[in-house]
Amino acid sequence: MDKKIFYTAFMCLVLSLFSCDDKLGDIASTTSLPVHLNITMPADLEGVEAGELSDEVFEIKNVTTGRVTTYTSRNDINLQPGLYDVSYNAVISVTDANGNVAVKNIRAFAQSVEISATGSTINLNTYLYVPTDDFIISEVFFTGTLRPTGNQYYGDDYVKIYNNTDHVLYADGLTFLESKFTTTQKYNYRPNVMSSAFTVQAIYTIPGSGTDYPVQPGEELIICDTGIDHRVANENSFDLSHANFEWYDVSTSPTNLDIDSPTVPNLDKWYCYTLSFFLLHNRGFKAWALARIPIDKEEYLAQYMYRYNYEVVVEAGTYPMSQQAYKIPNEWIVDAVNCSVEAEYAWNVVHSSLDRGYAYCGTMDHDKTRYFHSVRRKMLYLKDGHPVLKDTNNSSEDFNSHVIASEIERQGTAIDYQGTRCTQSTWDGVVLK
Repeated sequence: MDKKIFYTAFMCLVLSLFSCDDKLGDIASTTSLPVHLNITMPADLEGVEAGELSDEVFEIKNVTTGRVTTYTSRNDINLQPGLYDVSYNAVISVTDANGNVAVKNIRAFAQSVEISATGSTINLNTYLYVPTDDFIISEVFFTGTLRPTGNQYYGDDYVKIYNNTDHVLYADGLTFLESKFTTTQKYNYRPNVMSSAFTVQAIYTIPGSGTDYPVQPGEELIICDTGIDHRVANENSFDLSHANFEWYDVSTSPTNLDIDSPTVPNLDKWYCYTLSFFLLHNRGFKAWALARIPIDKEEYLAQYMYRYNYEVVVEAGTYPMSQQAYKIPNEWIVDAVNCSVEAEYAWNVVHSSLDRGYAYCGTMDHDKTRYFHSVRRKMLYLKDGHPVLKDTNNSSEDFNSHVIASEIERQGTAIDYQGTRCTQSTWDGVVLK
């Protein structure tokens, strides 16, 4: 046989063997394994067995690929090794002592669950889902605007609070919160209190005696950083002198003083981490929430400090950390939204019973396209001329991310640093009016 032909044939054989090995390796690495689901019922339903649940739906997301697969039976779940987020929904009929039957919704969420090459058990601690009968956050504008020079402008961030019910709500005593922890850095905080409390670094409360601030169905409140006409300082911004409340801080830094609007009343500041003035994180690395705190300020500040430990692991070594912050019991919270940046998102910093997803502006850290944009809650339909908004406690599903801020639309102000004016108006950033 010709040496050249023999060499060619030999190399083809070797390559085919390596190719087979590679294919076998691929098959081995992509083999799906049966996964066992261990479902723990909520404490509220003590004595009820998980087997009595019906209409079970498991949504399982591969964290690496983003692929979501839906299962309707816990006995048929097979997954490849990797990291997964698992959402669970089910219903159960419960009969009380008087023979009345009530249908209850059960949920669970497990984040970054590792499925090993030998199979795994996923533990799901369920909770009762009860739709809120209180205010919800309908929009968070944290990105800010840009000056005509292209530089960041500060002070025009705001939050909209919406009455999504069919009856009057009173805003007196409603408290706005910002998380201490960020959604872009995950640490093993000890003790871990997330299942029972929300760790916060800013607490501002709407004043009032109980019935001073009625809000009709379909109406909203605006709370903001500085309640002034920002167009005076930045022609690309908008007017917030009509806002309902502002968070105002008495700064201890003479070179960093806050502005106290003459037209907008101040929120009652219970606590804030800063010694100058408070701004929403302008890349959205936080969670924000609304709460009803049933005790007075002095009692709260004296009793709800949370001290915790964790480690920061860097190339130079591992460094133990010890810090403290205030905590808000989860049962006091009426609504919450996690925000982040898609490329930097690591985890949620509130319990899954409060929010199972996150909303965002910008796809990467320091994304310059984020300016002039906000996260706005989706509209389901119109009722009596006003929107009914989506509220499933899953911000990934409930919010439109990276949309033009509603105040920019309403006032027809700039949508970019070049001063291009907004010419459309929507209900939720997507659905046109």
